[in-house]
Amino acid sequence: TMIVSVRPLFLWAHFRRNVTTWSPVGAAFNAKPHRRLDLFEKNVGLFGVPELTCPAGFQVASKTALKNTELLLGRACSSSQGVETVECFDQLSDGLCKVADLADFIKVAHPDPAYREAAEKTCIEIGTVVENLNTDIELCKSLKNLLDDPKAVAQLDSDTRRVAELFMFDFEISGIHLDDKLRKEAVSLHVKLLDLNNEFLVGSHMPNRIAKSAIPDHLHVHFANEGSFIQIGGLHADSPDDLLREIAYRIYLYPNSDLMECLEELLKCRYKLAKLVGYETYGHRALKGTMAKTPETVMSFLQLLTDKLSDSVDVFQELMPWDHPFLSGVLRAERYNIEPSLYSPYLSLGACMDGLNNLFSQLYGVSLMSEPPGAGEVWSDDVRKLAVVHETEGLLGYIYCDFFHRRDKPNQDCHFTIRGGRWSQETGQYQLPVVVLMLSLPHPTKSAPTLLTPGMMENLFHEMGHAMHSMLGRTRYQHVTGTRCATDFAEVPSILMEYFATDYRVISQFARHYETGQPLPQSMVARLCESKKVCGAADTQLQIFYAALDQIYHGKPQNRSTTDILKEMQEKFYGLPYTPNTAWQLRFSHLIGYGAKYYSYLMSRAVASMVWKQCFVQDPLNRDMGERYRREMLAHGGAKEPMLMVEGMLQRRPTIEDFVDALVSELNPNFETFFLDSES
Repeated sequence: TMIVSVRPLFLWAHFRRNVTTWSPVGAAFNAKPHRRLDLFEKNVGLFGVPELTCPAGFQVASKTALKNTELLLGRACSSSQGVETVECFDQLSDGLCKVADLADFIKVAHPDPAYREAAEKTCIEIGTVVENLNTDIELCKSLKNLLDDPKAVAQLDSDTRRVAELFMFDFEISGIHLDDKLRKEAVSLHVKLLDLNNEFLVGSHMPNRIAKSAIPDHLHVHFANEGSFIQIGGLHADSPDDLLREIAYRIYLYPNSDLMECLEELLKCRYKLAKLVGYETYGHRALKGTMAKTPETVMSFLQLLTDKLSDSVDVFQELMPWDHPFLSGVLRAERYNIEPSLYSPYLSLGACMDGLNNLFSQLYGVSLMSEPPGAGEVWSDDVRKLAVVHETEGLLGYIYCDFFHRRDKPNQDCHFTIRGGRWSQETGQYQLPVVVLMLSLPHPTKSAPTLLTPGMMENLFHEMGHAMHSMLGRTRYQHVTGTRCATDFAEVPSILMEYFATDYRVISQFARHYETGQPLPQSMVARLCESKKVCGAADTQLQIFYAALDQIYHGKPQNRSTTDILKEMQEKFYGLPYTPNTAWQLRFSHLIGYGAKYYSYLMSRAVASMVWKQCFVQDPLNRDMGERYRREMLAHGGAKEPMLMVEGMLQRRPTIEDFVDALVSELNPNFETFFLDSES
C-alpha cells in the first residue's frame, strides 16, 4: 500500500502588501480551473471507471454487473449458513449499487444529454433487477434459514446480524413471506406506487396558470408569460410586496384535482402495502430501525415541543401565512445588519476549504489534498477532486467537489454516495468510499475568487459533514456504509458541522479578507449568531406542523380529505389561519422521499445540539473529543442502532424530553435547562 506523507499545512503567510496566501487546498479552490490539453492523455473514464469513457459505456458496465449478479446469486443460494451468506448478499448489493449509484448521479448532473439518457436507462434496468431480487424466493430462503437458526445467529457478530436483518427487512417489504396471491398483490402495489410517486413529484413542482387579466398589470413582470396567461411557479416568499406574496400564495397553492386524486391514492396504496406486509400503518413500517422507532414517539416529541414553545411563538399570531418567511428575514436583517455582501469578502471558497481542512486535521488527524483528475474522470472542468488522507491510516477515500453553478444542474445542495466503503474479501483490502458534493456557487470572476455568503458557507460545512460521515466510516459491509443509516440519524453529522461553522474559535482560523488578509471581526460573527435566534421558535413551529401533517397522512386512514386534515393540523400545530381554496399539501414534495420521516430533521438537530453542548462547546478543536465522535458515531455508518451511537457519545441515554429541551433552550435564551455533563 502506498504511504502518503502528510506535511503540516501552514495556513497564513502575510507578505508585504498584505496579500493572503492559502494552503495548497485553499489555493486549489481559489484558482481558476484549467484543463490540460494533452491529446495523448488516456481517457480514464468517469470516476476512473474504465468502461465510462462514452455514454455507451453504461450498457457495458451494466452488463458486467448483471453477469456478476448471476454468479453471486448462485453462491448466495448455495453457501453454508453463516457469515458467508451475509458477505455474499453484501457483495451482490455492492456490485449493483456501484453501477446504479453512479448512474443515479450522472443522470441528474452530467451536462451532456447523451450521458444523462444512458445513465437513466441503466437506472431503470438495474432497478428492475433489484425489484426481482427482492422477490426472489430462493434468495430470501437462504437468508431466512440463517436468521431462523439460533445457533448460527449466535455465532454472528453484531454488525453482520444487523446487516442480515436489514436485508431481510427489504425482502419483507416486497411481501415475500406471503402466499402467492397476496405476494402478487404486494408486487402490483409496488409497481403502482412507483408511478404515483413519480406523478406526484412532477406535479408538485408544476407551475399554476392564471389569465393575465385576473391580476394587476404592475405585477405581471414578476411571473413568466404564456400568451394570455401568466405562470406562477413559486411562493415569492421573499418579495417585499404584500400583494405579490398574497397572489403568489393563493394561485400557486390553488388545488389541482388530478394531483389531489394522485395524493389520496398514493397514501391509500402506502397504507394497503404496509398492512399487507404486516405493519399497523405505513408510518410504523417507515420508522422501523430509526431512533424514534414508532409514530407514537414522533407525535409525542412534536406535541411536547409545541407545548414548550407555545410561550415563544406569539409574535406571529396576527399574520397571514404568506407573511411569515418574509418577516423573519426582515426582522433578522433590521435587527442585526447582516447584509451578506459585508461578509462574503472574508469567506472566499479557498478560505472556507482551508478552514475545513484545518478543522478536520485538528479533530481527526485528517487532511484534504487536492489532486488533479485524469482525462475524462470528471463531467465538468470545474469539478475538483480531493483525496482524504489520515496521518497514520493513509488514504481514506475521495470527495469530488462539483461546486459551481451550471445550466441544467439541480438547484439544491446535496451529497451523493458513488461507491460505498466495505472490506473486500476478493482483494483483501478496504474498498475506499467515493462521494460527490454538489453545490451551486457563483464562479470566480477576473478580479475575485468565489465569495460565499454566510448561508453558503454553512451549507458547505453541512454537506462536508455528510462527506466526512462517508469518509470516516469503516464499516465491514457497504449496505450500511457512511450515510446509509436511519434517516433521523443521517442529518446529525451534517447539522453538527453548522455549529462549528458559526463558532468564532473555528471561523477565526480561516475567515480572512481575500485582498487584505484582515480577519473577520468577532462582532460580525456574534451578530450573525444572534440573528439566527430571531423568529427561530416560529420557524421551528412551521417545521413541527409539516412533520405532524406527514405523520397523520401516514397513520390510520381517515374518512376525510387531505385538505381537512391540513386545516386541523395547521390550527393545532401552527396557529396561522388556513386560506380557503388552497392545498399546500400538493406542494409538499418531501412526502415522496421522506414519507412519515419529515420529523427526522428536527430530531437530528436535537441530537446535534446535545452533542455540541456536551462535547464540543468548551473546546471545538479538541482532538480527544473528535476521536470519540469518530469512534462512537461516525465509524459505524448504519451498522449500529442509532440510539446506541448517541448513547456512546453522550455517555447516557437521552429521553424525548432531553431532545425537546435541547431544541427549546437554543431558541429561547430564557429557557435554560441543565444538561447533565457526564464528563464532570
